[in-house]
Amino acid sequence: MFRRKFIVSVASVMVLFASQQVPADEALAKSKNCLACHSVANKIVGPSFKDVAAKYKGDGAALATLASKVKKGGGGVWGNIPMPPNAVSEAEAEALVKWILSL
Repeated sequence: MFRRKFIVSVASVMVLFASQQVPADEALAKSKNCLACHSVANKIVGPSFKDVAAKYKGDGAALATLASKVKKGGGGVWGNIPMPPNAVSEAEAEALVKWILSL
């Protein structure tokens, strides 16, 4: 009986953690208003996501660096126009950056 309850509990925790993952794609970028200044393939106000992916290809620190910039804002890397801070969770910022770097 204990074993069965334990297995059910572990399965429940696994489902909970799986539901906490944030899938990232263009829909999440749209919902967080990223596409007001960026696009997948063309520069708008900020660089295209494909340009960002190319610039940071092979950079092991890119995920942490870019996720921080998504949350806190940044500037100077792509020109004079700064990127403002964004209202995203840490998980959303990381998911967005993973998606961008995959392009």
